Amino acid sequence: MPYYLSILILFGVGLIAGFMNVTAGGGSTLTLPSLIFLGLDSATANGTNRIAILLQNVSAVYSFKQENYKQFDISLKLSLLTLPGSIIGALLAIKIGDELFQKILAVVMIGIIITMIIPTKNNVAVNKANKISWQAYIAMIFVGFYGGFIQVGVGFILMASLKYLMKLNLVYINMHKVFIVLIYTIPALIVFIVSKNINWIMGLGLAAGNMIGGWWGAKLSVKKGERFIRMFLMATIFVIALKLFGIF
Repeated sequence: MPYYLSILILFGVGLIAGFMNVTAGGGSTLTLPSLIFLGLDSATANGTNRIAILLQNVSAVYSFKQENYKQFDISLKLSLLTLPGSIIGALLAIKIGDELFQKILAVVMIGIIITMIIPTKNNVAVNKANKISWQAYIAMIFVGFYGGFIQVGVGFILMASLKYLMKLNLVYINMHKVFIVLIYTIPALIVFIVSKNINWIMGLGLAAGNMIGGWWGAKLSVKKGERFIRMFLMATIFVIALKLFGIF
C-alpha cells in the first residue's frame, strides 16, 4: 500500500475516533487496530496513537473554552494525580503483548457495560460547589495508570468516575475529561518518544483527523446536551462490546 494512502486512511479513522473520544470514548479501539494493520507493532502503535490523543484534546479543550465551558482549576487538580500512574503505565505498556492487551480491554468494557445498566438515581446536577471527593482523587490515580498503559476505554472510566463520584452532568464530564487526558498524555508520550516507539508521520496524519473530530465532538456535546451524549455513549459501548465478543 502506498504510504500516502496509509496517511489518508489514518486521517479518516482519526475523524471518527476524535469525535468518539470527546463525545463518549472508545476511539482508540479504531485507531490502534488501524495502526497495527498498517504495519506497526503494538508498542509503536500504542505510542503513535498518543500523538493523536494529545493534539485531539488540545483541540477539544479549546473548543469547550470557546463555548464558555471551562473549570481549569478543578480540571487541573484532578489531572495532577494522574501523572505518576501515567508514567508507570506507559513504561509497562512498552512490554505488553497483543493477547494480554485484548483480554484487559475486554474485561474493562464488560465492567463499563455493567455500570451503565445498573439503575441509579437521576442525580446528575452540576456540582456547583466544585467539591472533589476523596474517592474521585483515588479514581484519578487509577485513571492515570490505565491511560498511560493502553489508553483504550479510558474515556468510559473517566466518565463513570466523574458521574458517580462528583455528580456532574455529561457536558461538564466531557469538559473535564478532555483536559485530564490532555495532561496525563504528555508524560506518557515522552516515555514512548524516549523508548523510540513512535512513527511521527503516521501519528501526525492520524492526529489531524482526531483534532477535527475532537473539535466537533466538543461543539456537539455543548449544543445537543446531555441526552445526545448519553445516547451516543450507549450506542458506542454496545457496538464496541459486540466487536470484542467477535460478533462482527
